[in-house]
Amino acid sequence: MNLAVIPARGASKRIPKKNIREFCGKPMIAYAIDVAKRSGLFDHVIVSTDDQEIRHISQQYGAETPFTRPDNLADDHTPTVPVIVHAISTVQDLGLFPDHVCCIYPSVPLLQVCDLKNAFALHLKHPEKYVFPVSKFSASIQRALKMDKQGNVSPFFPENVNRRTQDTEIGYHDAGQFYWASAKVWLSKLQPHEHALGYCIPSWRSVDIDTPEDWQRAEIIFRYMEHEEVR
Repeated sequence: MNLAVIPARGASKRIPKKNIREFCGKPMIAYAIDVAKRSGLFDHVIVSTDDQEIRHISQQYGAETPFTRPDNLADDHTPTVPVIVHAISTVQDLGLFPDHVCCIYPSVPLLQVCDLKNAFALHLKHPEKYVFPVSKFSASIQRALKMDKQGNVSPFFPENVNRRTQDTEIGYHDAGQFYWASAKVWLSKLQPHEHALGYCIPSWRSVDIDTPEDWQRAEIIFRYMEHEEVR
């Protein structure tokens, strides 16, 4: 059995009510629910939330909300793994025993069905690991700069100042969309970034929506994708 878990807590400080704020005509979380259901990969799509408004909207768009996430797993500092472990343990108590579990974040309007499917196929070949989407950094991370309050810049890695960009190693970042793993791997509480395979997606489809600027950029890309029918 395959289970999708969408972790969506109520509090959001940088973008208030981010998970249910309207994005191009629908609540943000509706896109995560929709892509999970359209993929045909999941026997159940559930939302783990502490918020009754999120719970109600999630149900409207076809997700299940069989439990309420406890407050101690819904603050700013709660990592993803304990939330998914709680979801798996709770549905097991309810009589559901998933083999494969995908954590899909609630703010992923650019997520594609093909990425869920391709990453799942990779996961099946390597069930002992997590699989999640990554994108290349647009610039060399070995030549990254830092800036102080006065605007002065300096290199993070002074030893690389004179290295050519083409001589540095390509860096990747978590695209912030989803994580596939077996229920066994989730319940073992292994950390995803230390026990995983990366599935590459184009950087233009990797928008981690944490600021109003991120939101605007995601809307521009989404509208282009809709207009060009590339979704």
